[in-house]
Amino acid sequence: MGRLICLSNRIPTGANPSGGLVVALGDVLEETGGLWIGTSGETTDLPDATLREIEGGPFKRLCFDLTEEEQENYYAGYSNSVLWPLFHGRTDLMEIHQEYLNTYKRVNRRLAKMLAPIIQPDDRIWVHDFHFLPLAYELRVLGVQSPIGFFLHTPFPGPISMQALPNGREICQWLSNFDLIGLQAERDVRACLASMVEIGGGSDLGGNFMHLSPRQCRIEAFPISIDAGEFKELAERQIEELPDGIVKPNRSLMIGVDRLDYSKGVPQRFRAFGEFLARHEDWHRHVSLIQISPPTREGVQAYDDIREETEYLSGQINGTFADIQWAPIRFINRSVPREVLAGLYRASQVALVTPLMDGMNLVAKEYIAAQNPDDPGVLILSQFAGAAEQMGQALIVNPHDTEQMATTMLTALLMSRQERRERYHALMDGLTTQDVHWWSKSFLAMLG
Repeated sequence: MGRLICLSNRIPTGANPSGGLVVALGDVLEETGGLWIGTSGETTDLPDATLREIEGGPFKRLCFDLTEEEQENYYAGYSNSVLWPLFHGRTDLMEIHQEYLNTYKRVNRRLAKMLAPIIQPDDRIWVHDFHFLPLAYELRVLGVQSPIGFFLHTPFPGPISMQALPNGREICQWLSNFDLIGLQAERDVRACLASMVEIGGGSDLGGNFMHLSPRQCRIEAFPISIDAGEFKELAERQIEELPDGIVKPNRSLMIGVDRLDYSKGVPQRFRAFGEFLARHEDWHRHVSLIQISPPTREGVQAYDDIREETEYLSGQINGTFADIQWAPIRFINRSVPREVLAGLYRASQVALVTPLMDGMNLVAKEYIAAQNPDDPGVLILSQFAGAAEQMGQALIVNPHDTEQMATTMLTALLMSRQERRERYHALMDGLTTQDVHWWSKSFLAMLG
């Protein structure tokens, strides 16, 4: 077996790189002498012609810089202002400009030209996410015949959404050059197959095989996960380290953790919590919501709008219901360290994971892994998160239905200890059986 070459938009940094993908792929990269390739996060005046190595670390890392124009058009433009809203069901927010697409193709073509000379005949290549959709096509043009897999961390759009993209057919052609396309959920597999046929003109061969001349690819669901055992141990340690005042007697804690993105449904969550408080005055002072939402893509209008709406709603709800001793919502608009989050998850009686559309949403899995098995909390989970396919023992909700959400909050707060334990153990069994190591091994075994 040859090397594994992993590609993602950003390279893992530091002497001891961390993160979910590093946990999943680090051992394989070390064992095979593999490479991880991505952008450096830095900009340059002239485009790089070769990849450069980042010294140190447990496996080899190669990177390249983007120019200012590439950062604007490839990353902020086509990747995040066209593909991100498209893949999350918000075609109304797409900003379609030809220069975005031109630069996106150019970056992928340049990466392929830097990558092709270092690929060995028995290497396997694993490309991650929507930043590199054309990469397999560009590598095939250069004569690369190695197995190339692709994993999309977001949802995949169906044919109706794909029609909004001027080059939808071209994207299907790009994808057909991968040997294996991995998606988060079965719903995404169905959407991808339908789009490849209706938009791309491909032929569904059955068994999740797709022919789009002259290539044939396989499309499968590989739901990503976490290292549940590691996160459980982290939460057990960190619950003792939480600052005083987080956990209060006779007060339940609800928690939401999401980047401040329009796909995450935070305003809808706040409205539902406000509805809950309006209905149940007896719960005033006895429940609080901590919402942690680090900012993302500041300066983009859609993200500025969601921040303003969220700040307005939290202020409105606190202004309506708070008193001197209690504020219903604590809205934290900055990052919180992973270890602190683990302790907060364990201390919380309810987690609200209610995106309007999400690929998987690992917060749902982290929350369950963090719980005290003897007295666990309750997960409220959106039907539009990919995690809902695996985590049916959570309380599944429609985040657009404010009244249902409010009712489900009460159900979660009043749930018996016995029922909470039964739901937790069923969910935790799934997390330990299909953890992040299972995810990577399953994908690579099918890629060959």
